[in-house]
Amino acid sequence: MRGVGSRWAPSAYWLAIVLLAATVGQLLVASLAPGLPQFAGKGFGARLVTYPLLMLVLPAAWALRRRLRRSTEALPWAGFAWIMAPFLIDVTGNTLNLYDAVVWWDDANHLVNWFLLCTGIGLLLRSAAVTPSWAMGWLIAGIGALLAIGWEIAEWYAFIRHGTELDTAYQDTLGDEALGTLGAGLAGAFVVRVQRSAAMAIDKPAGN
Repeated sequence: MRGVGSRWAPSAYWLAIVLLAATVGQLLVASLAPGLPQFAGKGFGARLVTYPLLMLVLPAAWALRRRLRRSTEALPWAGFAWIMAPFLIDVTGNTLNLYDAVVWWDDANHLVNWFLLCTGIGLLLRSAAVTPSWAMGWLIAGIGALLAIGWEIAEWYAFIRHGTELDTAYQDTLGDEALGTLGAGLAGAFVVRVQRSAAMAIDKPAGN
């Protein structure tokens, strides 16, 4: 994954900072202006705490790991940025009222966001030397499927169980889990393809 992750690491750092700032800014607006209809009943008070924590937990863990190992290796900001992007997309979708105004937005959100999330996970796993290469794809897909299940459980607990969407929650949950798993599978295939392309480029004789 060298071709995806290390080539634009400095830019990825600033991209991650922008993603975090834009997400937190919108969460503050949603929490301080709860009367806006697009934010009603969607647990933005909880999101104001959990989203920044989820966006920062991996960078913090990587930084601690590097410090304990006294390593000078750069943090994988490209992977962090891919993982942070879905949080911004989700919050922006609520800010612009896309979940209510665009009928297909929620479905597309789960598919695309899980692709982004799991591509980032694949970038972070590139140092694990998972072999054969197809096993990496299945590992990413499996992690994504588990995260999709966990996400739906958290959504139900945070606002669905006491909200206005309880009647359609079962069908929506199954659909969201399926789309999230599909997005994770696509991410796994993408990561494997990039890995193989990078390996072929390294093995290609100089001058050809």
